[in-house]
Amino acid sequence: MLLKDKVVVITGVGPGMGQAMAKIAAQEGAKVVLGARNQAFIDGVAADIRAAGGEAVARSTDVTRRADCDGLVAAGVEAFGRIDGLVSSAYIGGEDALFENGDVESWSKVIDVAALGAARMAQAVLEPMKAAGGGAIVNVATMQSLKPLPGGSISYAVAKGAMTTFTRQAAADLGKFNIRVNSTRMGWLWGDPVKQAVKRIVEHTGGTEQDFIDSVAARIPLGVIPPEEECAKSVLMLVSDYTRMVTGAVLDVNGGEWMAP
Repeated sequence: MLLKDKVVVITGVGPGMGQAMAKIAAQEGAKVVLGARNQAFIDGVAADIRAAGGEAVARSTDVTRRADCDGLVAAGVEAFGRIDGLVSSAYIGGEDALFENGDVESWSKVIDVAALGAARMAQAVLEPMKAAGGGAIVNVATMQSLKPLPGGSISYAVAKGAMTTFTRQAAADLGKFNIRVNSTRMGWLWGDPVKQAVKRIVEHTGGTEQDFIDSVAARIPLGVIPPEEECAKSVLMLVSDYTRMVTGAVLDVNGGEWMAP
Protein backbone atom coordinates (compact mmCIF):
# COMPACT_ATOMS: atom_id res chain seq x y z
CA MET A 1 0.00 0.00 0.00
CA LEU A 2 1.35 3.39 -1.03
CA LEU A 3 0.45 5.19 2.22
CA LYS A 4 0.42 2.35 4.72
CA ASP A 5 0.37 3.60 8.36
CA LYS A 6 0.61 7.27 7.39
CA VAL A 7 -1.70 9.89 8.86
CA VAL A 8 -2.74 12.34 6.15
CA VAL A 9 -4.67 15.60 6.58
CA ILE A 10 -6.70 16.69 3.55
CA THR A 11 -8.45 20.06 3.31
CA GLY A 12 -11.04 21.03 0.73
CA VAL A 13 -12.80 17.66 0.88
CA GLY A 14 -15.73 18.44 -1.39
CA PRO A 15 -17.73 16.66 -4.09
CA GLY A 16 -14.81 16.68 -6.57
CA MET A 17 -11.22 15.54 -6.26
CA GLY A 18 -11.15 16.24 -2.53
CA GLN A 19 -13.33 13.29 -1.63
CA ALA A 20 -11.54 11.15 -4.21
CA MET A 21 -8.19 11.89 -2.55
CA ALA A 22 -9.60 11.06 0.88
CA LYS A 23 -11.07 7.73 -0.17
CA ILE A 24 -8.05 6.66 -2.23
CA ALA A 25 -5.65 7.65 0.58
CA ALA A 26 -7.60 5.38 2.91
CA GLN A 27 -7.57 2.57 0.35
CA GLU A 28 -3.80 2.97 0.19
CA GLY A 29 -3.49 2.42 3.93
CA ALA A 30 -3.57 5.96 5.33
CA LYS A 31 -5.52 7.16 8.33
CA VAL A 32 -7.27 10.25 7.00
CA VAL A 33 -8.10 13.56 8.68
CA LEU A 34 -10.79 15.38 6.67
CA GLY A 35 -11.31 19.14 6.68
CA ALA A 36 -13.90 21.29 4.87
CA ARG A 37 -16.52 23.81 5.85
CA ASN A 38 -19.46 21.43 5.29
CA GLN A 39 -19.48 19.13 8.33
CA ALA A 40 -22.35 17.01 7.04
CA PHE A 41 -20.57 16.30 3.77
CA ILE A 42 -17.24 15.30 5.31
CA ASP A 43 -19.04 13.19 7.90
CA GLY A 44 -20.51 11.28 4.96
CA VAL A 45 -17.09 10.81 3.34
CA ALA A 46 -15.64 9.64 6.66
CA ALA A 47 -18.51 7.18 7.06
CA ASP A 48 -17.84 5.77 3.59
CA ILE A 49 -14.17 5.33 4.46
CA ARG A 50 -15.00 3.52 7.71
CA ALA A 51 -17.57 1.33 5.96
CA ALA A 52 -14.82 0.23 3.58
CA GLY A 53 -12.58 -0.71 6.51
CA GLY A 54 -10.53 2.50 6.72
CA GLU A 55 -9.98 5.02 9.50
CA ALA A 56 -11.00 8.68 9.31
CA VAL A 57 -11.96 11.68 11.39
CA ALA A 58 -13.71 14.77 10.08
CA ARG A 59 -13.80 18.31 11.43
CA SER A 60 -15.45 21.41 9.99
CA THR A 61 -12.60 23.71 9.00
CA ASP A 62 -12.40 27.22 7.58
CA VAL A 63 -8.77 27.64 6.51
CA THR A 64 -9.05 31.43 6.76
CA ARG A 65 -9.10 30.92 10.55
CA ARG A 66 -5.86 29.79 12.14
CA ALA A 67 -7.74 28.34 15.10
CA ASP A 68 -9.68 26.05 12.73
CA CYS A 69 -6.44 24.90 11.08
CA ASP A 70 -4.89 24.13 14.45
CA GLY A 71 -8.07 22.37 15.54
CA LEU A 72 -8.10 20.08 12.51
CA VAL A 73 -4.50 19.05 13.09
CA ALA A 74 -5.12 18.55 16.82
CA ALA A 75 -8.08 16.28 15.99
CA GLY A 76 -5.79 14.18 13.81
CA VAL A 77 -3.10 13.93 16.48
CA GLU A 78 -5.67 13.07 19.12
CA ALA A 79 -7.18 10.32 16.97
CA PHE A 80 -4.05 8.83 15.43
CA GLY A 81 -1.07 10.12 17.39
CA ARG A 82 0.89 11.78 14.58
CA ILE A 83 0.73 13.67 11.27
CA ASP A 84 2.75 12.49 8.25
CA GLY A 85 1.13 14.27 5.32
CA LEU A 86 -0.91 17.31 4.40
CA VAL A 87 -2.79 17.94 1.17
CA SER A 88 -4.11 21.51 0.89
CA SER A 89 -6.89 21.77 -1.68
CA ALA A 90 -9.35 24.20 -0.08
CA TYR A 91 -10.60 26.91 -2.40
CA ILE A 92 -13.45 29.20 -3.28
CA GLY A 93 -14.28 30.10 -6.84
CA GLY A 94 -13.61 33.69 -7.82
CA GLU A 95 -15.66 35.70 -10.24
CA ASP A 96 -15.61 34.74 -13.92
CA ALA A 97 -15.02 38.05 -15.65
CA LEU A 98 -12.62 39.80 -17.98
CA PHE A 99 -10.03 41.88 -16.15
CA GLU A 100 -11.45 45.22 -17.31
CA ASN A 101 -14.77 44.35 -15.68
CA GLY A 102 -13.39 42.52 -12.67
CA ASP A 103 -13.70 43.38 -9.01
CA VAL A 104 -10.07 43.49 -7.89
CA GLU A 105 -11.05 44.05 -4.27
CA SER A 106 -12.70 40.63 -4.21
CA TRP A 107 -9.43 38.87 -5.00
CA SER A 108 -8.31 38.97 -1.39
CA LYS A 109 -11.04 36.49 -0.37
CA VAL A 110 -9.84 33.90 -2.86
CA ILE A 111 -6.18 34.45 -1.97
CA ASP A 112 -7.04 34.14 1.73
CA VAL A 113 -8.45 30.66 1.18
CA ALA A 114 -6.20 29.17 -1.50
CA ALA A 115 -2.78 30.66 -0.76
CA LEU A 116 -2.88 31.88 2.83
CA GLY A 117 -5.04 28.93 3.87
CA ALA A 118 -2.39 26.54 2.59
CA ALA A 119 0.27 28.48 4.49
CA ARG A 120 -1.77 28.38 7.71
CA MET A 121 -2.23 24.64 7.37
CA ALA A 122 1.48 24.13 6.72
CA GLN A 123 2.32 26.00 9.90
CA ALA A 124 -0.30 24.01 11.80
CA VAL A 125 1.25 20.64 10.85
CA LEU A 126 4.84 21.77 11.37
CA GLU A 127 5.31 20.69 15.00
CA PRO A 128 3.60 17.29 14.62
CA MET A 129 5.67 16.58 11.51
CA LYS A 130 8.88 17.55 13.33
CA ALA A 131 7.89 15.16 16.11
CA ALA A 132 7.31 12.40 13.55
CA GLY A 133 10.76 12.94 12.02
CA GLY A 134 9.49 14.61 8.87
CA GLY A 135 6.55 14.67 6.51
CA ALA A 136 5.17 15.72 3.15
CA ILE A 137 3.01 18.70 2.20
CA VAL A 138 1.28 18.94 -1.18
CA ASN A 139 -0.46 22.12 -2.35
CA VAL A 140 -3.06 21.62 -5.08
CA ALA A 141 -2.86 24.43 -7.64
CA THR A 142 -4.13 24.97 -11.19
CA MET A 143 -2.89 25.00 -14.76
CA GLN A 144 -4.70 28.32 -15.12
CA SER A 145 -1.90 30.05 -13.22
CA LEU A 146 0.30 29.44 -16.30
CA LYS A 147 -2.26 29.09 -19.07
CA PRO A 148 -4.71 32.02 -18.87
CA LEU A 149 -8.37 31.24 -19.44
CA PRO A 150 -10.13 34.23 -21.04
CA GLY A 151 -13.15 35.08 -18.95
CA GLY A 152 -12.04 32.66 -16.23
CA SER A 153 -11.41 33.59 -12.64
CA ILE A 154 -8.28 35.75 -12.53
CA SER A 155 -8.35 35.79 -8.73
CA TYR A 156 -8.32 31.97 -8.65
CA ALA A 157 -5.34 31.86 -11.00
CA VAL A 158 -3.49 34.52 -9.00
CA ALA A 159 -4.17 32.75 -5.70
CA LYS A 160 -2.97 29.39 -6.99
CA GLY A 161 0.08 31.03 -8.55
CA ALA A 162 0.92 32.45 -5.15
CA MET A 163 0.46 28.97 -3.71
CA THR A 164 3.13 27.50 -5.99
CA THR A 165 5.53 30.33 -5.07
CA PHE A 166 4.86 29.62 -1.39
CA THR A 167 5.53 25.93 -2.09
CA ARG A 168 9.09 26.58 -3.23
CA GLN A 169 9.87 29.00 -0.41
CA ALA A 170 8.53 26.61 2.23
CA ALA A 171 10.43 23.69 0.67
CA ALA A 172 13.68 25.62 1.03
CA ASP A 173 12.92 26.51 4.65
CA LEU A 174 11.54 23.18 5.87
CA GLY A 175 13.96 20.74 4.28
CA LYS A 176 16.14 20.83 7.39
CA PHE A 177 13.26 19.18 9.26
CA ASN A 178 12.90 16.47 6.59
CA ILE A 179 9.60 18.07 5.58
CA ARG A 180 9.01 18.08 1.84
CA VAL A 181 6.74 20.64 0.17
CA ASN A 182 5.51 20.15 -3.40
CA SER A 183 2.64 21.32 -5.56
CA THR A 184 0.47 19.94 -8.35
CA ARG A 185 -0.98 22.06 -11.14
CA MET A 186 -4.28 20.50 -12.13
CA GLY A 187 -5.96 20.85 -15.50
CA TRP A 188 -9.49 19.71 -16.30
CA LEU A 189 -10.74 17.19 -13.71
CA TRP A 190 -13.52 14.98 -14.98
CA GLY A 191 -16.05 14.46 -12.22
CA ASP A 192 -19.35 15.85 -10.99
CA PRO A 193 -18.23 19.50 -10.55
CA VAL A 194 -16.90 19.69 -14.13
CA LYS A 195 -19.93 17.84 -15.48
CA GLN A 196 -22.14 20.52 -13.93
CA ALA A 197 -19.88 23.25 -15.31
CA VAL A 198 -20.17 21.77 -18.80
CA LYS A 199 -23.96 21.90 -18.54
CA ARG A 200 -23.80 25.60 -17.64
CA ILE A 201 -21.34 26.37 -20.44
CA VAL A 202 -23.40 24.78 -23.21
CA GLU A 203 -26.53 26.52 -21.95
CA HIS A 204 -24.82 29.81 -22.83
CA THR A 205 -22.76 28.79 -25.85
CA GLY A 206 -25.07 26.35 -27.57
CA GLY A 207 -24.13 22.97 -28.98
CA THR A 208 -24.20 19.70 -27.09
CA GLU A 209 -22.39 18.60 -23.98
CA GLN A 210 -20.66 15.83 -25.92
CA ASP A 211 -19.43 18.29 -28.56
CA PHE A 212 -17.91 20.45 -25.82
CA ILE A 213 -16.33 17.45 -24.08
CA ASP A 214 -14.87 16.27 -27.38
CA SER A 215 -13.44 19.72 -28.11
CA VAL A 216 -11.66 19.79 -24.74
CA ALA A 217 -10.37 16.22 -25.09
CA ALA A 218 -9.03 17.04 -28.57
CA ARG A 219 -6.61 19.56 -26.98
CA ILE A 220 -5.23 16.94 -24.61
CA PRO A 221 -2.52 14.59 -25.93
CA LEU A 222 -3.85 11.64 -23.92
CA GLY A 223 -7.22 12.20 -25.60
CA VAL A 224 -9.41 12.32 -22.51
CA ILE A 225 -10.37 14.81 -19.82
CA PRO A 226 -8.33 13.44 -16.88
CA PRO A 227 -10.62 11.61 -14.40
CA GLU A 228 -10.45 13.13 -10.93
CA GLU A 229 -9.65 9.73 -9.38
CA GLU A 230 -6.53 9.34 -11.53
CA CYS A 231 -5.47 12.91 -10.77
CA ALA A 232 -5.99 12.27 -7.06
CA LYS A 233 -3.48 9.42 -7.26
CA SER A 234 -0.87 11.79 -8.73
CA VAL A 235 -1.32 14.14 -5.78
CA LEU A 236 -1.06 11.33 -3.25
CA MET A 237 2.11 10.00 -4.88
CA LEU A 238 3.84 13.14 -3.59
CA VAL A 239 2.81 12.25 -0.04
CA SER A 240 4.29 8.78 -0.37
CA ASP A 241 7.81 7.60 0.35
CA TYR A 242 8.35 7.04 -3.38
CA THR A 243 9.03 10.78 -3.65
CA ARG A 244 11.22 11.18 -0.57
CA MET A 245 13.88 13.00 -2.62
CA VAL A 246 11.42 15.40 -4.26
CA THR A 247 10.78 18.82 -2.74
CA GLY A 248 10.08 22.27 -4.16
CA ALA A 249 8.66 20.67 -7.31
CA VAL A 250 5.52 21.54 -9.24
CA LEU A 251 3.95 18.59 -11.06
CA ASP A 252 1.63 19.29 -13.99
CA VAL A 253 -1.35 16.91 -13.95
CA ASN A 254 -3.39 17.65 -17.06
CA GLY A 255 -2.99 14.84 -19.58
CA GLY A 256 -0.38 16.90 -21.43
CA GLU A 257 -2.64 19.85 -22.26
CA TRP A 258 -0.03 22.21 -20.84
CA MET A 259 3.63 21.24 -20.76
CA ALA A 260 5.47 23.69 -18.55
CA PRO A 261 9.08 24.48 -19.53
